[in-house]
Amino acid sequence: MATHLNNRHEVGLKKLNEFTDTNSAQSTHEKIAESLKDIAPAVGEWITDFAYGEVYSRNGLVNRDRAIVTIATLVTQGTEPQLALHINTGLTAGLTGNEIVEAIMHLVPYTGFPRVLNALEVAKVVFSERGVTVNPA
Repeated sequence: MATHLNNRHEVGLKKLNEFTDTNSAQSTHEKIAESLKDIAPAVGEWITDFAYGEVYSRNGLVNRDRAIVTIATLVTQGTEPQLALHINTGLTAGLTGNEIVEAIMHLVPYTGFPRVLNALEVAKVVFSERGVTVNPA
């Protein structure tokens, strides 16, 4: 569902809320936007309007699929702070801890052990914060 420019903010907020942990007073995305207000407020708007209002709102993938693609991409880039955010959004979108771990492990031949090891450490922290248990295979 690509949106028109005049309503993509509302569409983006709605989609963003689908990825937001309801146990948190403020979503991490909102915290990011707030932290950028004094230096780059447009970036916070782009997250909502473009990333969620345009890209995440397209047809073709469900939220779980989008979350796992995003997690995999961030693991390969080695961007741990954003990875923690998106492991959280993946859990909220319905991924299990086991699915997230398996997806990260699947990346060893493509991105290497160091990035996978770092990602697993990030996942452990997020799982601990969210009370998620993993049954290793």
